[in-house]
Amino acid sequence: MNCIVIDDEETSRAIVLFLAENNPEIKILDSFHNATSAIKYLNDNSVDLIFLNIHMPMFTGFDFIKTIKNPPKIILTSLDKAFALDAFEYKCIIDYLVKPITQERFDKSVEKALSVHREDVVVNDNQIPDESIDDLYVSIDRRLVKIDIPTIYLIEAKGDYIMLKTSNKNYMVHSTLKKIEDKLPNDFFLRVHRSYVINTKRIIDIEDSSVLVDKDVVPVSRSYRKELLERLNLL
Repeated sequence: MNCIVIDDEETSRAIVLFLAENNPEIKILDSFHNATSAIKYLNDNSVDLIFLNIHMPMFTGFDFIKTIKNPPKIILTSLDKAFALDAFEYKCIIDYLVKPITQERFDKSVEKALSVHREDVVVNDNQIPDESIDDLYVSIDRRLVKIDIPTIYLIEAKGDYIMLKTSNKNYMVHSTLKKIEDKLPNDFFLRVHRSYVINTKRIIDIEDSSVLVDKDVVPVSRSYRKELLERLNLL
């Protein structure tokens, strides 16, 4: 993981750099004595992890987090334990190191960051790789399963899961209908009900309040019917 260090104390920065050198899992790209310099750096560079001191003059660590849009993962460092509970109100903060920091505690924190990082880089539910818009990869039983998008004819919401129905097989995936809807090409897929998204190319016939898609009859909400009819090539 690529990291930076932000701390107004030169000694503290040096200690983190020393501890990082003994851990092969991370690489320190740069260090900064104030948050402003770090923000300028992040405007042009991306990092996986930041070691961030809380108490800094003018601009605290929390001020820094509030300023950054979509901050990377952060490990806070401080002499004060008092802010530990407040720290974990921020989703980006994954650990809190109290100075002086030992190598053992530092390594445990890095391992925690690595664990979160690995989860982030794995293709999760319904992410379509950039190299192919015809493929959808879904996470099922800790495996990534490739699905050809044109074979999907129906997606149904089932609580915290969605059912992906294809020509050959059905897949139950932990996701939301909105999340997968955002991953699918709009020219093929359309929501027709709060619980259903259909492949308009697989429609067989339509009645007033339902549509037959492949072998499934799907309800059509009144609010979605107009858009559905506009999509069709009516005679």
